[in-house]
Amino acid sequence: MKNAKVSRIVTIILVVLTVLIGVLTLVVYIQKREAQAQLTAVPESSGAQPAPRPQGQAGARSATVVRVRPVELGSIENYVTVNGDVLTRSQVAVYPTVAGKISEVRVRIGDYVRQGQIVAAVDPSRPGDSYSHSPVTAPISGTVLSVPVNPGDTVSTQTAVCTVGSLSDVVVETFIPERFAAAVRRGLPAAVFFEAIPQEVFAAEIDEVSPVLDPASRTLRIRLRFLQRDDRIIPGMFSTVHIVTNTRSGVPLIPRESVISTYGSWIVFTVDENNIAHRREIQLGLENEDFIEVTEGLEDGELVVSAGQNFLSDNETVRIVD
Repeated sequence: MKNAKVSRIVTIILVVLTVLIGVLTLVVYIQKREAQAQLTAVPESSGAQPAPRPQGQAGARSATVVRVRPVELGSIENYVTVNGDVLTRSQVAVYPTVAGKISEVRVRIGDYVRQGQIVAAVDPSRPGDSYSHSPVTAPISGTVLSVPVNPGDTVSTQTAVCTVGSLSDVVVETFIPERFAAAVRRGLPAAVFFEAIPQEVFAAEIDEVSPVLDPASRTLRIRLRFLQRDDRIIPGMFSTVHIVTNTRSGVPLIPRESVISTYGSWIVFTVDENNIAHRREIQLGLENEDFIEVTEGLEDGELVVSAGQNFLSDNETVRIVD
């Protein structure tokens, strides 16, 4: 009885495994057929025709359909994309020298004040005692960014009466993930984008780099200065920053989708004048969202398969479509 039960369980397991293998085989076959169908689908309006094949070549009907791109020399950049906030480089909070009640506020947000100008007054008097009002003065020249108090408010010497900053010198502050910290240094160029100013790019460069990482967030604080002043950029604006960490020119480039990663190696397929695909191992350099630099294994002008390469084998006949 026990042996019969075990035999029945083994039989069921084998049947289930056989069904699963059959389903997986069918799925792979369907995916390959769909990929080939997409490659062979050429829009009628474009007038594009498949590339001609050499006469007398056998197995033309069974050739794998591919698209190709030539290896081209060009420039490529590595960059880090982060978000940042616009701040004033020079910004201070203004505090009274005595505690008491605000008797007068002489400024509003947006006003320009000069160093030493009176911005408010504090009455330090207490019940039964009367003292002269104490003036609160701006320690620097600049624009009033905030006024968090009103007449009658009780303040201490740790209560900010207003905040003054220089709008003529704004910076972008952002934080770089630890894995990019070694590539960041003063003077690196950057491009800054603002949702509030769409379709415009503002040139900047790294001006300050913190000497230490934040142990909590594992990030590095940096500040960027703009190469040209623009009055539309104001403190508090949210930005997206592209920091260029490395640039190379005149190097062989191929599309990212051409590269196959396999067992720690990078593989592409090239196509010769007889429409034969050849498996090629390559070495990679810089990369961005669209292209990858090839440091070894390809020459300028060679045709690299950019679509359909996942179904190819070495020395296989292919049919090129546009």
